[in-house]
Amino acid sequence: MATRPASDTQVLAGRPFPLGAHPEAGGVRFAVTSAVADAVEVCLLGDDGTERRIELTERTFGVWHGLVPGVTPGQRYGYRVHGPYDPGRGLRCNPAKLLVDPYAHRISGRLTDLGAAQGFVGDPDRGPASTVDSLGSVPLSVVTSPGGPDTGVKPEVPFEESVIYELHVKGFTELHPFIPEALRGTYLGLAHPVAIEHLTRLGVTTVELLPVHAFADEPSLVKAGRHNYWGYSPLGYFAPHPGYASEPGREVEEFRTMVAALHAANIEVIVDVVFNHTCEGGPDGPTLFLRGLDAPAYYLHTKRGQMADITGCGNTLDAGSPTVVRLVTDSLRYWTQELGVDGFRFDLASTLGRPRGGMFDRDSTMLTAITTDPVLSRCKLIAEPWDATGEGYRVGDFGAQWAEWNGRYRDTLRDFWRGVTGVRDLAFRLSGSSDLYDHNLRRPWQSINFVTAHDGFTLRDLVSYNEKHNEGNGEENRDGTNDNRSWNHGAEGETDDQSIVALRTRQARNLFATLLLSTGTPMFVAGDEMWRTQGGNNNAYCLDDETSWIDWTPSAASEPMLAFARRVVRIRASSPALRQPEFFEGRTTPTGKPDLVWFRPDGEEFDEIDWFDESRRTLCMWIDGSNSQARNREGELVTDHSWLLILHAGEDDTEVVLPGPEYGATYKPTLDTGTADGSPAYVGVLDPKSRIVVAARSLQLLRAPRDFVAGPQPL
Repeated sequence: MATRPASDTQVLAGRPFPLGAHPEAGGVRFAVTSAVADAVEVCLLGDDGTERRIELTERTFGVWHGLVPGVTPGQRYGYRVHGPYDPGRGLRCNPAKLLVDPYAHRISGRLTDLGAAQGFVGDPDRGPASTVDSLGSVPLSVVTSPGGPDTGVKPEVPFEESVIYELHVKGFTELHPFIPEALRGTYLGLAHPVAIEHLTRLGVTTVELLPVHAFADEPSLVKAGRHNYWGYSPLGYFAPHPGYASEPGREVEEFRTMVAALHAANIEVIVDVVFNHTCEGGPDGPTLFLRGLDAPAYYLHTKRGQMADITGCGNTLDAGSPTVVRLVTDSLRYWTQELGVDGFRFDLASTLGRPRGGMFDRDSTMLTAITTDPVLSRCKLIAEPWDATGEGYRVGDFGAQWAEWNGRYRDTLRDFWRGVTGVRDLAFRLSGSSDLYDHNLRRPWQSINFVTAHDGFTLRDLVSYNEKHNEGNGEENRDGTNDNRSWNHGAEGETDDQSIVALRTRQARNLFATLLLSTGTPMFVAGDEMWRTQGGNNNAYCLDDETSWIDWTPSAASEPMLAFARRVVRIRASSPALRQPEFFEGRTTPTGKPDLVWFRPDGEEFDEIDWFDESRRTLCMWIDGSNSQARNREGELVTDHSWLLILHAGEDDTEVVLPGPEYGATYKPTLDTGTADGSPAYVGVLDPKSRIVVAARSLQLLRAPRDFVAGPQPL
């Protein structure tokens, strides 16, 4: 065991919980978990780089703890762990490596020397422990004071009213001309009134932030001289990422201020959390925190002691470990109670249901611990229901309290609007995906419907490229998915052919409108409403530049798209029948008709054989609004107009016969993707059984007014 400098500091016993560094009793109480350590030192770093090592002599429940008098908030610190170094058993304790506290509320600095941070010499699985001291080459933990700016009153937007907007804290405001330069790309930039105004005018209810946990560059990026942009490489699960602070060291206060500003605008905050892997990578990666503390307690290992990887990121947190369960739930509660967030999107969430890397279990220890927690059970919980393996693809398989990113929805809409599939699966996606979610106590709004997300083409690129163009990532275009289900409409990338441009913009409107008018919870990516492009890059995770940042410059293409997006979001918000909280059941409504009816273009109802005709490119969906099952905030049922949604993906115009008078006394065109801003080409009122022409590859929405409906009329 390595020799430890003697400490001249009187250390009090303190307590094991809560974990982390907490100012109290004239000092700071430190507590960190390591069941395999022989000894643990807390190392206090001075401004001049000097280090004072203090041994924590108390160990309770595998937690090393002690109260160090005289330490104050702002103190930088780390841990050195003395114990077995035996990679064959997964043990990698190495006191030469200064470790970040997994429970640190602030983290400063970054990894500057990958070699100094590596815990091994030669072969990572067989070589001896490195004796190179990593101090000066790795990030440090910082003691923080509790509390901070008030985060405001949580909006508690009902899920069925939610419209989710996925954004990157930096990329959203980095180029915004009306936000002060010092605030661009920061938490305070997102809190700026100009940014808030864009969100409120757009009508979104919820922002979903790409990872804001402190993160570090992966070893492969460090070697290549590149940086992580998306943030799916966590270093600390309690610390807001310091790179998004306008003033270094104030990231906690600024994050809370941002949350308060969004809450004041009645906008919820969901954060994307990465509890499936860390920035330490595989066995050849750096020793920065968990690996050096107690690798077998945190990471999934094979029976031979080798690190297992079901995430495709080099390592996998073991969701069956009590240490990991505690880390995850403690972190989630901290972000909910102290930092004010309203919910979480769990990256590669299937790994959380695979304890010890086994078969998926929706009632696994980790998933159950989250949903039964009295604090977390009140949050919006959204799973990305897959990982890097076939066993991990679990769309529709999570438990009752989980919403899910619906990858089936994305794929079906992309295929339908590019004209390569029929309408059978489309009907399920439009009506809430009951085939996926109506068998385990879930609601339609637990289907998070999306067409684009951060990892993939933007909406503009989806209709402009057949192939990915990721050369800028430095991986010879090997990275990123090849299953894009995109269509360039006749030219790859930018073109001056106005017929192609017109078709692309119409197809983008088709996709966006279908998303917002489908039953379920819509999510779209920041910038799609302003015609943002990444030049065909579908995996810009390492491009912290204009490729990824939103361009706020108005253009002849972006302004109509923004107006269209605002219009469709308003229609959804004012129309309860289009966002119902219950699945359609064919139940009889007050009008005497079923709650949902599917029509062919000839005005007749679909029969069984029609659903299996893969050549069909037109579907008419009639929703009876007299029994929408939607409720107001007081819990009372509300009624709505009835709606006829016509989707036509054929390459030629088609004639559609409207339903008879028993479905609607009149039909009012409300939305038409054939126009730039969605305003209907026909402004009058149509009679039942009228024949209308639906343009090639377009969508129309018509309202069948009900006399008994009161309140504001949808636009």
